[in-house]
Amino acid sequence: MARFELKFAARASKDLRGVPKTDVRRIMQRIVALQDDPRPVGAIKLAGRETFRVRQGHYRILYDIFDTVLVVEVIQIGHRRDVYRN
Repeated sequence: MARFELKFAARASKDLRGVPKTDVRRIMQRIVALQDDPRPVGAIKLAGRETFRVRQGHYRILYDIFDTVLVVEVIQIGHRRDVYRN
């Protein structure tokens, strides 16, 4: 399988600023792993959207997959109690 390119939405980059450094390291490892397998075990497609999510501790990573151009775009990163709110 080809390796996907990672892109970050501006919001996702901002979201990482409020996360403790030890958690940021783990979150980034999980995001980098999406390059090789954008649909890992435990990834769930969100209802009503073309967005997927993966868990990393108490945090959730929301992302879109564009198979035709081999891109994974990270949309939002946040604590599980806040990430699904608009």
